[in-house]
Amino acid sequence: MPSSRRRPPKRTFARLPPPAPRPADGSGAAGGTTEASATTGWAASTGTPQAPSAASRPAGSRPATRPAGGRPNRPVRRGRTPVRGSFLERNRTRVISLVAASTIVLLGVFVYFQATAPAYACGMEWTAPATPSPAPGQSQRIGYAQEDMGRIHVAVGSVVKYLYCPPASGNHYFSPPLGPIPPKVYGVNDHPIPQGWVHNLEHGALVVLYKCPGDACTDAGQAALNQFYSTFPNSPVCNLPAGIVGPVIARFDDMNYPYVALVWDQILPLQTWDPAQVLAFFAQNGERTNPEPQAGCQASPAPGASASPAAS
Repeated sequence: MPSSRRRPPKRTFARLPPPAPRPADGSGAAGGTTEASATTGWAASTGTPQAPSAASRPAGSRPATRPAGGRPNRPVRRGRTPVRGSFLERNRTRVISLVAASTIVLLGVFVYFQATAPAYACGMEWTAPATPSPAPGQSQRIGYAQEDMGRIHVAVGSVVKYLYCPPASGNHYFSPPLGPIPPKVYGVNDHPIPQGWVHNLEHGALVVLYKCPGDACTDAGQAALNQFYSTFPNSPVCNLPAGIVGPVIARFDDMNYPYVALVWDQILPLQTWDPAQVLAFFAQNGERTNPEPQAGCQASPAPGASASPAAS
């Protein structure tokens, strides 16, 4: 008959930990394993690891810190700034505001220079030469001839450079009422440009210019110019009434004289206002040099006048 045999119980052995580090002074060399096994070993009966006590840790060692998840806690490094994005990402609002403000400033500067930029340019301010004596049998010529500077029609807004200022000829606008401009007395705060009234000269008109500061810019001076305009006679050749051949009376500061009277290619400078001299100048030269006479009126040379000197 089979005999009932019991298996002997499984024997368990205590697992010895590795030997503790030997102290530098050599103490504790003997029996170190026994002390470690007594304090940090495994239980012989259960096989469960036991946490070592503080007394059993070697000097200078730190306790193990192992959380329940199984990964040890990493120490936080100090003295390091965390990355927070690039400079543009961190200052995007400031950069956009700065760019917008700069654009507005540059646009304002451009508009200012466009508004204040001169619409014309002068090569030089005309100066009258010495007046020659008339030839025998000829009357004294009133005024001076100025070199012709052409008469091309240019687009409105074009900057024209005139060899002489004030110009008695030159390129000009062909876009009424910007050129020719309406005949009238323009006040001190009005600034009609040569591109407009040079076209009036081309059609045979008289243009009278005055400079500020000066007598013409006072109330009395403006009243005298308005009186001259209101009593202006018909033209000397075509007998056209005022308003067709002028006069245009306007402020112009780029000249060497307080007053200047102009017809095409002819100029009369004045130090003081002399309406009789201006009318004599127009009677002698008006409608005789302009390249575009009024319809039905043929210009003729100035009667009995000697050639005038060229501009200096």
